[in-house]
Amino acid sequence: MKLTSNDFPALHRGRSLAWLPFCPLPICLLTFLLSVAGRLKLALVCLLLSVSVQAQPKAQAQPQAQDFYKAGTVVDVKLYFPEKHWDTILDSLKQIGNDERLAGDALINGVRYKGVGVRYKGNSSYFSVRKSGSTKLPFNIKINFTDKDLELPGGFTAVKLANAFRDPSFLREVLAYEIAGRYMAAPQANFARLYVNDAFIGLYHNTESIDRPFLQRYFDNGKGTLIKCDPSDWNVKPPKNCPPSEHASLQYLGEDSLCYQSLYELEEGNWSDLIDFTAILNRSPQQLESVLNIDQALWMLAFNNLTLNLDSYLGKFCHNYYLYKDSSGIFHPVIWDLNMAFGGFRHNGIDEAALSDEKMQTLSPFLHYLERNPKRPLILQLLSNDLWRKIYVAHIRTMLEDEFANGAYLKRARELQKLVDPIVQKDLNKLYDYEGFRQNIDSTAKADKSNIIGIAQLMGRRAEYLAAHPLLQKEPPRMGAVKHTAQNTDVLITANVENARRVWVFYRQGKAGAFQKTELSDDGEHNDGAAADNLWAITLPYAKGMQYYIVAEDDRSAILSPRRAALECYEVK
Repeated sequence: MKLTSNDFPALHRGRSLAWLPFCPLPICLLTFLLSVAGRLKLALVCLLLSVSVQAQPKAQAQPQAQDFYKAGTVVDVKLYFPEKHWDTILDSLKQIGNDERLAGDALINGVRYKGVGVRYKGNSSYFSVRKSGSTKLPFNIKINFTDKDLELPGGFTAVKLANAFRDPSFLREVLAYEIAGRYMAAPQANFARLYVNDAFIGLYHNTESIDRPFLQRYFDNGKGTLIKCDPSDWNVKPPKNCPPSEHASLQYLGEDSLCYQSLYELEEGNWSDLIDFTAILNRSPQQLESVLNIDQALWMLAFNNLTLNLDSYLGKFCHNYYLYKDSSGIFHPVIWDLNMAFGGFRHNGIDEAALSDEKMQTLSPFLHYLERNPKRPLILQLLSNDLWRKIYVAHIRTMLEDEFANGAYLKRARELQKLVDPIVQKDLNKLYDYEGFRQNIDSTAKADKSNIIGIAQLMGRRAEYLAAHPLLQKEPPRMGAVKHTAQNTDVLITANVENARRVWVFYRQGKAGAFQKTELSDDGEHNDGAAADNLWAITLPYAKGMQYYIVAEDDRSAILSPRRAALECYEVK
């Protein structure tokens, strides 16, 4: 067969490889080699607050157009390919292990987008599901694949659809992201009905991608170093001279970037940024405040532990998060991939055996710290700091009281279940049976050979266990009104706090960069009234747009104002 240049439409990254599964062996081999060659080559935003008698915190601004990820909704995603065997083509691309895409059209909520690029995504959610013979595989859709100007409302250019792998309830990912997003930078998520060539494939989770729109919303211009802390290929081995590492654990592995490339995926920026960060984390933790958004990291760790999200930095495989270094040089960890939150994964990285229901319900909030586990330096270094450990406990207390002790999570789970119930019934490709979907809020259901504990079955008992923990039973200081007043070139910040040993203000200029901290006084000599009258104060140089929050501590506990700092914070006009 004679071939011309027209017969090679996609020998470089980013072009359709529709012809690949049907090509002669030499051409397929060439494509594979070229594809492999091609492969080898978060400070959170707070709204302005007026200088006033009493400061009022406001939450992170939401995107201008967020209907595509609006909580509690189901979007329609329809894909159209001219190729009859589109699924075989996508399988071929995934098996090769590259980022090539199949071009097609998409109809999303009734709006047509021509020339989108589609590939399968995921590791276990793809390979385990494909091995089982199921056709319900996870999708990654690039809206601006052929037309760089195309985007969804809100500026989104990627659609990531997950197949509820190991989640008979169909709810874990959406519910977990909704909760996480109230306390930290976290993707938005809802549900999607997926059709291909007008055939209904099934119900999916629709999760916002960690890319430019997300980073701009929470941090800065989104042009910093972005690292996915999860290997793109778990079979790639590092050079033999590299120190051992437990996956993306942030252990320092030396100065050779090859030692990191099998454990992390660099999406933007330089490997040297990751290397420098791990060196500080492991060797100079006293410098961490200058390179890490401590509060964001503490929220992520607290959320993972509280919700038994062990398929994360906390658990055996130590992965499923991002690191973003903003323009000021500060790293922000961002939570990711929550389909196994609420006990969907039972391995904690300490015990050899899978955890029983009881061990999950009563897992220590200080896992890895109590064991002084050097393979989890982010946990070990943060919780070894007395103040940071108290803030970590305060974050657990806040989420526990807001979401779990009062049953709010359970009410929301039932609302979401009611929303998608009729769609699940029609989903003939769902990975697990309808009975499991109905029962997995309250009781254990099967996911293949695994027992997936019920969400309420886990969290009801876990909330009781944590509420009875000595450190959470200890009443923290009482926080009253927080105020700031501009005084010429200064700003006076005051806080009414009872039973505190020390009171701190964390502040920064603008929405990016590290928070600095300094102490407030209650000695009667710093515009704080009389000595020991529970009015704490500090005077700082005035700077328009200064953001701050207050932390009060006693010997064993702490309290923050705003409670959801630093997603919420005070700001001086």
